[in-house]
Amino acid sequence: MPPVQLSELQTALCIVFLLVAPLALAGIALMSTGLGRSRNAAHSMLAALCVIAVAACTYFFIGTALQGSGDRAGFVIWLGGKPWSVAGKGHFMLMGLPLNAAPAVLVAWLGILSAALAGLIPLGSGADRWRLPAICASTALLSGITFPLFAHWSWGGGWLAQLGANYGLGIGYLDAGGAGAIHVLGGFTALSLTWLLGARRGKYTSDGMPMAIPGHNAVFVLFGALLALVGWLGLNGAGAMLFAGVEPARLPLVALNTLLCAAGAAWAGALTTRIRYTKPDASLTANGWTGGLAASSACCAFIAPAAALIVGFVAGALVAFSVELLDLRLDVDDPGGSVSVHALGGVWGLLAVGLFGRMEAGGPGQLLAQAVGIATLLGFILPVTWGLNWLLNRAVPGRVSAEGEHQGMDLYELGAGAYPEFVTHADEFMR
Repeated sequence: MPPVQLSELQTALCIVFLLVAPLALAGIALMSTGLGRSRNAAHSMLAALCVIAVAACTYFFIGTALQGSGDRAGFVIWLGGKPWSVAGKGHFMLMGLPLNAAPAVLVAWLGILSAALAGLIPLGSGADRWRLPAICASTALLSGITFPLFAHWSWGGGWLAQLGANYGLGIGYLDAGGAGAIHVLGGFTALSLTWLLGARRGKYTSDGMPMAIPGHNAVFVLFGALLALVGWLGLNGAGAMLFAGVEPARLPLVALNTLLCAAGAAWAGALTTRIRYTKPDASLTANGWTGGLAASSACCAFIAPAAALIVGFVAGALVAFSVELLDLRLDVDDPGGSVSVHALGGVWGLLAVGLFGRMEAGGPGQLLAQAVGIATLLGFILPVTWGLNWLLNRAVPGRVSAEGEHQGMDLYELGAGAYPEFVTHADEFMR
């Protein structure tokens, strides 16, 4: 990534945005917990804390170097007489960087938060059956390898960002807030883990029909969605300045587009479920809201407010239909809806940059650049993520035993439940 030049006002605003960004992590953690069973609630929240801790440490030790920083050139290969940066050559453990508000330090700060958020996304898909040691190990792989590698390609001046200069595809792959680097990558990790872990016991009948296993706390889910909005405003604002060169005068547009994407998606989720099921569904509406936020991460700095509302509405409808499709037709047991919300929402947001973006060098070339980024996530990141977690599963089995799943992860792995004064076991889900 070329050196970022920030004014004093931009630096101050970026620090404020990064201070509120952790609310996105809290929101996603609450949503994953609320959408799981009550007997796994404490385990889910502890897993979220562990994910954040592991992601922060691993990214600090390894990821900062692999993603790269603005004061060092990356590892470059030459193709067709043009340089293509494939990996960063940054600072391990931030050594050599001035420990102040330098742009490279702000990028590392945002990188830690982004790696943690990407690591939290698979928790929703692995809910009720994913063991804590495997969660920590999988997070280390994500934050130390796949996330910083793709972040370099898209944010660190890597080959995706160079598509404009080298091939004339718009101004290169654009993703101001991390729809690809965070959400699609995290969503594809979630998809890989649903395949590897398998469905929860009792989820599917002998003839393959899915059984409803409702989340235990809709208030957690809805409150988490509200917290996520505040955190997203911080993530999108900081990313827009650091990776898209947005001036302070355009930050209100970034915030407005983020809010409108979420609002349109919530409306679409509520209307879609009202039409299909006669009553609006709280969890699908909240997931639609979050899918709109995921879509906004790509396009918040590049589209008009009216387009943001359309992007959000489409994202919310896609999430509502995708959750049912994955559950009913593809036998993907995703309790938190992570694949639909983050992977599908993020992909739609990346496409929206090319469809609705208002860049000086946009047009069909920009849409193609976005498509190349999506193809890279699907054709490279997804297989690599699945392969790494498949190997990990051989060494550290991820699926809890039948006894542990029946007893609940709280008691089985932690020795105490989240709600000791209430009955948290319901055997009808285990038949």
